[in-house]
Amino acid sequence: MSTREWADALRRSGRGDKIDSLPYAVLLGVVADHDGSDFKLIMPYREALLGSPGRLHGGAIAGLLELAALATLLLALPEDEKLPEIKPVTVTVDFLREGGMRDTFAAATITRLGRRVANLRSVAWQYDYSRPIAAANLNIVLARASG
Repeated sequence: MSTREWADALRRSGRGDKIDSLPYAVLLGVVADHDGSDFKLIMPYREALLGSPGRLHGGAIAGLLELAALATLLLALPEDEKLPEIKPVTVTVDFLREGGMRDTFAAATITRLGRRVANLRSVAWQYDYSRPIAAANLNIVLARASG
């Protein structure tokens, strides 16, 4: 699936729609929670997501954070322009608390969106948004075709 097709699928998604356009999102079982103004991803708990006993695998959490940031970025780009090639340069994840055996939510905010660079912050939580289990900072190059 192309980036444009994924962006279009995200824009059409509603509450509870599975993100089935990306294989990694399918592996994690990610579901969109999108009502037009607020966008977040939900990773429903499954035993396959466990790392150590009783804890979510850090890679699953980091993947959810990256997917939330990329989805937020795609939804923010103008629909009438050609989508740039999106190249994550730096993804830094801070694990703040252990992820327990329950659903995990993630949302991202854009801290800077220019013509060539985007900076985002993504947060994952379980019980309460004010008590995140992990956060990520992403620096992304937007490679636009010349001409």
